[in-house]
Amino acid sequence: MFESLSDRLDTAFKNLKGQGRITELNIASTVKDIRRALVDADVNYKIAKEFTDTIRDKATGEKVINAVSPGQLMVKIVKDELTDLMGGVETDLDLSGNPAVILIAGLQGSGKTTFSGKLANYLKTKKGKSPLLVAGDVYRPAAIEQLNILGGQINVEVYSEPENKNVVEIAQNAIKEAKTKNKNVVIIDTAGRLAIDEVMMTEVANIKNALNPKEILFVVDSMTGQDAVNTAAAFNQRLNYTGVVLTKLDGDTRGGAAISIKYTVNKPIKFVSSGEKMETLDVFYPERMAQRILGMGDIVSLVEKAQEQFDEAQAAKLEKKIRKNQFDFEDFKTQLQQIKKMGNLKDLMGMIPGVGKQIKDIDINDDAFKGIEAMINSMTLEERRNPDLINPGRKQRIAKGSGKDIAEVNQFIKQFDQMKAMMKTMNKMPMGKLAGMGKR
Repeated sequence: MFESLSDRLDTAFKNLKGQGRITELNIASTVKDIRRALVDADVNYKIAKEFTDTIRDKATGEKVINAVSPGQLMVKIVKDELTDLMGGVETDLDLSGNPAVILIAGLQGSGKTTFSGKLANYLKTKKGKSPLLVAGDVYRPAAIEQLNILGGQINVEVYSEPENKNVVEIAQNAIKEAKTKNKNVVIIDTAGRLAIDEVMMTEVANIKNALNPKEILFVVDSMTGQDAVNTAAAFNQRLNYTGVVLTKLDGDTRGGAAISIKYTVNKPIKFVSSGEKMETLDVFYPERMAQRILGMGDIVSLVEKAQEQFDEAQAAKLEKKIRKNQFDFEDFKTQLQQIKKMGNLKDLMGMIPGVGKQIKDIDINDDAFKGIEAMINSMTLEERRNPDLINPGRKQRIAKGSGKDIAEVNQFIKQFDQMKAMMKTMNKMPMGKLAGMGKR
């Protein structure tokens, strides 16, 4: 996400790198490049100009011009201003009420239904809530079926009335249902249109007036660029929503919508979504996003994602096996599955400082592990647990079963053995010595 903006900003800062001092002349040149980068990324020109004017005013101060590392200080100024532009701090959902009612609104095709499923999954797994999904799109063919499929994937109940076209009535009945079944959050997916029209706006406004939801989330497709900003403003005028959700960020390289929407409607971006997987929903942290845009990485989010998959008991068991040089293919497969659960592989690697730029042109998709998994799955349980059993004859069978040639199987087993050897070397140091490191 934001690849294009990141590249252009990086180019803008190159003018300052390696220079002993900053002058008003090269500040003006850099600010001009930053403005051009923002406009090219589909940020509204007025917003881009105001943003860069602020940067220029701060950068021309005595502190920056005479700084030891003026280029780095300039990057910090841009990071701070970019953070402020996108909202400053993250904003939590208001989940008060019994049940808390969350209304989902947006145009057709923006990803409302998928987001509704992702939000239910997030509230269930991360917040310990018991959500109820409500099929409020009574016009789009298969909308109810789609929500039912998503609900089945995450094991969340879906309330629907297929024969009823009165959405307000459906929503009211759903809340009654939630109370009887002890559901503490109700998420209402509503109908969209290809463009803003009075019928859709009136319907969503009627639901809002009847239910008085704690949260009204406007879902917008980040790939629609400046149109997204105009749509956001129109919806806000009618609904006065509480927050914005940016979807399909995996397909958007420009990112101008994220920057422009917050400025235009002055409503926080609460979530960003990418891909179809139910786990690919992230709370929007403005500072972390600013760091990623500027190529600084986002190690905090990476650690958080890793911790979500971390099982303390399992980790202790794995450590013992590594110490005894007993790490096997079964353990390796488990680790791969945990990494996959963390989200998009390229995005994860992009969170490591300095790595994002290096891999921007490399195609890394979620299928990267498929070949490895196929080879492991073609092994018997005995082979997975005891890699030393795998002889040339067994390798032939594994190659045939996984659709790989024998050279690929040999290469994989060789790399696995090298990894085991490295683990063994790292664990030769006694625990006492490890624990005592740093105590001086």
